[in-house]
Amino acid sequence: MSLKTEKRLGYLSWDEYFMAVALLSAERSKDPSTQVGACVANEQNKIVGVGYNGFPIGCSDDVLPWDRKGDYLQTKYPYVCHAELNAVLNAISTDLRNCRIYVGLFPCNECTKVIIQAGINEIIYLSDKYQDTDQVKASKRMLDICAHISYRQLVTTRSRLLIDFQVKT
Repeated sequence: MSLKTEKRLGYLSWDEYFMAVALLSAERSKDPSTQVGACVANEQNKIVGVGYNGFPIGCSDDVLPWDRKGDYLQTKYPYVCHAELNAVLNAISTDLRNCRIYVGLFPCNECTKVIIQAGINEIIYLSDKYQDTDQVKASKRMLDICAHISYRQLVTTRSRLLIDFQVKT
């Protein structure tokens, strides 16, 4: 009598996997107040780009400001590249049509323009905590008139995922 081995239960769905990559990428951000990551996946469920929020290459994160409030030029806002922008710019392919982007926060209007221009056709996000801001309202306005781009909040029963660098497999 042979015993049949069943596949493991509890494995990550594709959406959970790509969102986990986005969240892991956010851990690279040096921003003291907001860490966001993004992951772009194609129709074959292959990762084609990742990014996180930070200053442009060559701009010292020890010299430019990280402040959220104050004189505009003394805040991070004119200098930081958002995770979505970096994920598109870091893409291994120049053709991102029909890809999905996974991101921790709903994209601002500037990132939404990049997403639209890149040809990405779906946005999957975790949090919409800035939904009442003009930037997110503008994002949704653009997305709602671009019939080829959908957006949805990731719904999962998982509350966390543990990564243990000490585990021996």
